[in-house]
Amino acid sequence: MSAIEAVRGRMGAVIFARIAGDEGPQRRDRIHFADGPRRFGHDDPICVVHGDASMFAGGIRALLLQSLHPLAMAAVDQHSGYKGDPWGRLQRTSTFLAETTFGTIEDADRAVRVVRAVHRRITGTAPDGRPYAASDPHLLRWVHVAEIDSFLRAHDRYGATPLDAAGRDEYVAQSAVVARALGATDVPETVAELDEVMAGYRPELASTEAAREAARFILVHPPVPLAMRLPYSMLSAAGIALMPRWSRRELRLPYLPVTEATAVRASGIVITRAIRWAMRPDRSRAGQ
Repeated sequence: MSAIEAVRGRMGAVIFARIAGDEGPQRRDRIHFADGPRRFGHDDPICVVHGDASMFAGGIRALLLQSLHPLAMAAVDQHSGYKGDPWGRLQRTSTFLAETTFGTIEDADRAVRVVRAVHRRITGTAPDGRPYAASDPHLLRWVHVAEIDSFLRAHDRYGATPLDAAGRDEYVAQSAVVARALGATDVPETVAELDEVMAGYRPELASTEAAREAARFILVHPPVPLAMRLPYSMLSAAGIALMPRWSRRELRLPYLPVTEATAVRASGIVITRAIRWAMRPDRSRAGQ
């Protein structure tokens, strides 16, 4: 093994351990190499997007955007324990995405059943007095559309192989399969429908103390080792630059169009390429 490959392997292992946890290698083998029919093919848009390093920037955008629905944020703030176990929450989310995208139909359906069971237990009252339930189809749809809008926009800008118009529509349609299985209703199936649904939620969205606190936690005091702060800050800046201008005002985030069009975009390209290189599949496993 060359020195470069050794470095790549170490970098990839560090990144993978953060997003997948100690049992990540076993889960990866189960998800990707288990026998059985799969809902999506390797070249399907959902696999292309969810398998790309641009997901890191898209994930940061998704978390920030999702926090702007007061009821969805109340559920996260009161039940998720994201501050006490942020990496655990990331690992559970990444495992669910991997299982429902790349796993066998049996594994994907089991993952959905587990999440639905968790959602049924999450109820409460937001600080503004409104009741919420994580199983509410309307809230599930918001979480879904904020997520796929973020993943798709990040892939458009930083993906290795950006999708054409038909591929972007297909990505939205394929993602809708999982959203409906989780209990969301009236789920968009094209980019035009996605844009329409996103706009429809705008009157419901607002800044709350919980949302601003979550943004500070994600961006200012992230739970990452010192050695990872620089690459994490590059990903964070790339994620923020993808956000709508109105959402930044709500979360008190900066808007620097010239810097974002130059330095931030360039650093976003650099860091996503570096992650893509570090996490390139081992050639020895490629034929399995």
